[in-house]
Amino acid sequence: MKLILTAAVDNLGVPGDIVEVKAGYGRNFLLPRGYAITATRGAERQVENIRRAQQDKVIRDLDHAREVKGEIDRLNNVTVTVRTSEQGKLFGSVTAEDVAAAVKAAGGRELDKRTIVLNQGDVKATGSYNVDVKLHPQVVASLNFKVVAEK
Repeated sequence: MKLILTAAVDNLGVPGDIVEVKAGYGRNFLLPRGYAITATRGAERQVENIRRAQQDKVIRDLDHAREVKGEIDRLNNVTVTVRTSEQGKLFGSVTAEDVAAAVKAAGGRELDKRTIVLNQGDVKATGSYNVDVKLHPQVVASLNFKVVAEK
């Protein structure tokens, strides 16, 4: 089965790659989760758009990483809005993807969720939190964000 990846998949490829996989793996794992689309002539034309969107997220070098770190340090209004119980406990937990979306909504750069160091279950209540963003092996930004209850 010939597919075009829309997200990075371990041991397979990065967004925009055209890969050949077994039919069951493609049909039961990659396609339902949105990690890939079927490779057709029209979809192959979209590969360039997928690669261009991925390039916007990539940190090119050390100087670029330092520039992005400065942008992240200047953000002060990053807020993640979640559903909570009356006691302030979250239904579930805040994920790295939620934090990346909040950074984008606060006027920051689009970050790859894999660069945000947030362990599963670390954020389970409202309040202020701090996470590291690994931009480059030598550059780690510190991001402060608030988790607030949905009204």
